[in-house]
Parts: sequence; C-alpha cells; structure tokens
Amino acid sequence: MLIVQKYGGTSVGSLERIENVARRVAKARDEGNDLVVVVSAMSGETNKLIEYAHHFSKTPSKREMDILLSSGERVTASLLAIALQEMGYGAVALTGRQAGIRTDSTHTYARIESIDTTAIRRELDKGNIVIVAGFQGINEKGEVTTLGRGGSDLSAVALAGALHADACEIYSDVDGIYTTDPRIEPKARKLDSISYDEMLELSSLGAKVLQNRSVELAKKMGVKIIAKSSFDEGPGTIIAEEDEKMEEVLVSGIALDKNQARVSLRDVTDRPGIAAEIFKRLADEQINVDMIIQNASKEGTTNLGFTVPQSELEVAKRAIESFDHDIGSADYDENVCKVSVVGVGMKSHSGIAAKAFEALAENNINIEMISTSEIKISMIIDEKYGELAVRVLHEAYELDK
Repeated sequence: MLIVQKYGGTSVGSLERIENVARRVAKARDEGNDLVVVVSAMSGETNKLIEYAHHFSKTPSKREMDILLSSGERVTASLLAIALQEMGYGAVALTGRQAGIRTDSTHTYARIESIDTTAIRRELDKGNIVIVAGFQGINEKGEVTTLGRGGSDLSAVALAGALHADACEIYSDVDGIYTTDPRIEPKARKLDSISYDEMLELSSLGAKVLQNRSVELAKKMGVKIIAKSSFDEGPGTIIAEEDEKMEEVLVSGIALDKNQARVSLRDVTDRPGIAAEIFKRLADEQINVDMIIQNASKEGTTNLGFTVPQSELEVAKRAIESFDHDIGSADYDENVCKVSVVGVGMKSHSGIAAKAFEALAENNINIEMISTSEIKISMIIDEKYGELAVRVLHEAYELDK
C-alpha cells in the first residue's frame, strides 16, 4: 500500500516527539507500506518566526514572510529524515519545491494548482521513505509560497490525491473526530466514520481537528482521510463518501464557534441594490459574512442583521460607517456564539430542527438567529450559554449512545 501520513506541530513538538514519529513511520514501513510523510513545523515555531518578523515591521512583506515561515517545516522534515536514517531506513527530505507542489502566486494563502510527482516516485522506487515539508510550494516564478494556517493538511491531501495513495492518515494530538468537543461534554463519543460533507460543516463551524480546505480537496479528489493520534494506537475516524450507514444517523455532531459577532443595521434604505452594496463593501475587505436576516420593508426602510468573525468586527465597523446616508444606525454585539447541529441524516428525516429549538427553550436559552442547510442547523445565542447549549443538544440527540 501507498500511504501518505501527516504529522502536526504537537506531534513533532520536540526532539523526543520527532523520535516517536520516526518509530511510528518505521513500523508502517516494516508492515510493507510505501510512505510519503508530510510534516508541520514544531509547535510554537511558526509563531516565533512571526514574532521575529514583527520585531522589524508591523506589516512585513508577504513574499518575505513566505520564505521565513516555510523554514519551520523544512527543519522538521530534515530532522525526521536524519532520525530514520540513523534507525537504518532509507529516507529523504524534500521541500515543497522539490516535491513538485506548484501553487498560484497568492503569498501567505496560496492555492495548490498542480503537483509533479516525478521526484517523489523516483525516491519511492529507490525504496526510500519520502519526508515532505508541508504548508509550502512554489509559484510560476519559482518563488516560495505558503498555504495558510493548517496548510500541511492541504499538502498531505493533495499529495495523496496526486499519488493515488490508498489512504491519507492525519496525525494530531486527538484520536479522531468526536460528536462534540470532549472538553465541553465529557460524554462526547468518538466517531468511527463521518462523511466529507459533515466534516466540512464541522470544520467550518469551529471544530479544529481538520482544516476545511483539506476536507474540501479530499472530497474533490476522492481521498480517504483517517484522523488519528500520534500518541496512541487507536483506529481513528475515517472521513469518506457518505454511505447508507452514515445516513441512518440523524445527527453526527454538535459544534460551537465563539469567534462570532452580530451586526444589526436599522433603518436601512429599502432600494434595489442596497444589500449588494453593503455586502460587496464587506467582501472587498475580505470579511467573511455568515448568517444573514432581513426584515420585511416598512415605510421605505428595513432592518438587516448578519454575523461576522469576531476577529474581523473592527474592519466590518469601518466598512459600515463608510455609508453616509443609507444606514440609520448600527449595533454590534460580540457576546454571542454559534452552536450548530450537523448530520447527513437530516436530509431524509423531519423534526431535527424542532428538537433543537425545544431543547434550548426548555433550558431558557434564547435563539437570536437561525441558519439552515441540507445537513446543518446553526443558531446564534448568548455566548454565556454556549457550552450549556452544546451539552443540552448532545443529550437531546442521544449522541453519547
């Protein structure tokens, strides 16, 4: 079998942990597998490099930041290759460039355009374990680019797809995907499997196990992901195409996102194109608008509410304040959070939303905004009730059973 393994920053966070990864890789090699191993920078290294850059400039060049930040993964890759060589295994470390990863030219948040697997295939044919520095590639000019936070997941999935690997194992400090955050609900249960669409929703709604761009790419390329822990031998959670067994489960998970802020616009001039103008101005500032509610027009004005990431609220305020006449007033509330119920079983079962609303009402939790999709119900509530809402919903759908 050809397996792509990816190890995150905590898994390679020290020399001892890199040794532990080397033993795990060696074991998989001894079982007869061909291996491509993608690694992140050691935990804390990327933040340290960012601090170094900010010592000299508050707004350092994105091109130079890519050269700087890509070094962390190269350090890990070379150390892991050295460790494996000392254990008697053929191993070679490759940068993103050497691994053939070609991206667009968007520095610090590049997208992978293609992968030339020639160099990796050549090393695999020699019997080597190939260690690839994740999170990076090169653009058409030959300049180093990076893929954004969590980009090593993206590197691993893209390589697995390009190599037609049998599986892509993503190792972190958690042993799989849970029905909700075990730190909030101790009764949270590890899932044996979950569909791409459910994982996409959970990762975009605040679950931190997998980066959502990597799940999206895995779905597109048909790559089976297995989320596992690098600290134990558990089977992990399989992320793959949904099947009949998955569809029998009404709800797979509950997600909580505290990085939310609510914007309420009152007395907005009700004319054709006003919503387009407001949201285009926010889009021009790269602000990600989530839930939107507009009231019916009354006497030529309307009220408009939406949510944005809390971290982007100040930029959103400036964009809103740039409207001179069309917005009567604006209120901003940072003390909110988003709790979401996710499950492919919603497609074919009724009453899922009603159960969520009833469970929250019984606990005197007021819902301020609601958004739904085919497999998701998201609700904006007061932030102080966020963790209680997770536990209440987890119990209502009997996710611990």
